[in-house]
Amino acid sequence: MKLLLRRDQRSGLLGKMIFTLDVRAQLSDEEKEHIRKYKLSDTQLYASHEITGGSGLMGVASRLAYKTLTLTVSIKDLEAGKRIEARDVVELLAIEEHIRQAAATFKQVLDAASHFGGEEVVAL
Repeated sequence: MKLLLRRDQRSGLLGKMIFTLDVRAQLSDEEKEHIRKYKLSDTQLYASHEITGGSGLMGVASRLAYKTLTLTVSIKDLEAGKRIEARDVVELLAIEEHIRQAAATFKQVLDAASHFGGEEVVAL
């Protein structure tokens, strides 16, 4: 698996900068097969901070806002490619780092999946 990242920026409506990150994974046929076989497409690699709700109408409103404002990145997003936008470069870089780490961990999962039903020899 290779993680492809592309950073860019553009000017918003009021002239403020918007920073973008395009993420996509290049997967081998074997990796795609493991994702399909083990039903890993919906595995979430990143979710922005959770908004907690409360009860009553405010709780409902908070949960609706959470669903519309939450940024998530799943394996199927990486397969198809996903654009992430942020108004702050520090926030975007933090998201990028989290996705990099999660993708590296997921690569380990895919590597382990290739050894199920077989034997692995580890040289120490």
